[in-house]
Amino acid sequence: GVMMDNRFATALVIACVLSLISTIYMAASIGTDFWYEYHTLTPAENVSEAGRSILEEFVSEEADEKTYTDALFRCNGTVGLWRRCITVPKNSHWYSPPETDMTTNCISFSLSDQFMEKYVEPGNHNSGTDLNRTYLWRLQFLLPFVSLGLMCFGALIGLCACACRSLYPAIATGVLHFLAGLCTLGLVGCYVAGIELLHKKLPLPDDVRGEFGWSFCLACVSAPLQFMAAALFIWAARTNRKEFTLLKAYRVA
Repeated sequence: GVMMDNRFATALVIACVLSLISTIYMAASIGTDFWYEYHTLTPAENVSEAGRSILEEFVSEEADEKTYTDALFRCNGTVGLWRRCITVPKNSHWYSPPETDMTTNCISFSLSDQFMEKYVEPGNHNSGTDLNRTYLWRLQFLLPFVSLGLMCFGALIGLCACACRSLYPAIATGVLHFLAGLCTLGLVGCYVAGIELLHKKLPLPDDVRGEFGWSFCLACVSAPLQFMAAALFIWAARTNRKEFTLLKAYRVA
């Protein structure tokens, strides 16, 4: 069997824990709707008259980018990678009291939405394709899955390494985690750039505040965890191999 120092065992355990946490964070951030949040500072009763029509447009299949972005601005919208949500008064009768119940309505981006072209003027398909935004959007949709896939593949290789009692495959696991970290960084970068470009086209109204939400933060935290795990996997495998070779040479001598 391979002689394994406690240091390497510890490093590998820490790497596995970091890998697991970052996988959970990634999965959670993909699955939640708080990548970006809009806070509408005007009171909700102003919305209730227009609330029905806004909601109907927002939920309709044909809602274009401008339509749903305006709705997000006006109704405390939140956006995820997969869904967009707005909060509207439950019953939009004009006589309802201002402290009316609010309800959150979410609608998913379909696959065709994810790959659809973005236009130079959002919502106006005669204005030509905005390639930057189109590809940023596609990347922000694909990269998290690539990142998760790489980590799961790395975990499989790690399991084989345990089965074969060899630390050598841990290098491959480390490299895969490093690539996953790069994908996660790319995802975060694409998302920020996409939001910035959208807000250049559709500026936020004066009474609306926008900020990145906690789903986005989970992805941001996930990247450094992946890099740390990668570094530990690679360090443990390489250093252990060196020491093992030295030991062999020493025995032969």
